Amino acid sequence: MKMTLQPARDIDFEQISDWIKDQQACTRWSGLKECFPFVNKDLPSLLQKPGAVSLVLSNEQDKPLGFAQYWLRDEQRTHLGRIIVNPDQRGLGIGKILCEQLITAASEATGTPIISLRVYRDNHTAYQLYQQLGFEAREDDSSPEVLAMEKRLGV
Repeated sequence: MKMTLQPARDIDFEQISDWIKDQQACTRWSGLKECFPFVNKDLPSLLQKPGAVSLVLSNEQDKPLGFAQYWLRDEQRTHLGRIIVNPDQRGLGIGKILCEQLITAASEATGTPIISLRVYRDNHTAYQLYQQLGFEAREDDSSPEVLAMEKRLGV
């Protein structure tokens, strides 16, 4: 199956919003404390962040399989955030494809030597994926609930 990472469109946000079923899921995914319930058309503005690029991984039928954003955190780091895979597609390797394409797109667009992200400590599946992709834990930038991770490019 061919999958393409492309800029998120309004029609994509309509489908992505169906993946978020409650306040806890919304907060864990978006980082927003009060984001649920929301109107589908409001999702792009809820996720708006200065400099953020919103991307969707779509299949050959142009159906969204995953979503993520990246933005410059500082001169050295590009941050990946709000990474989500369609719940119906989990366990099929889509998260890995999404993250691989996201890392490539973010590094090509920004040129920073470090890619960062955060993961809830109890999200073992995502943590293992990020480790496989070369991310390392950064306890100095973490909290009891959330682990900061970084990947140095070109290493």
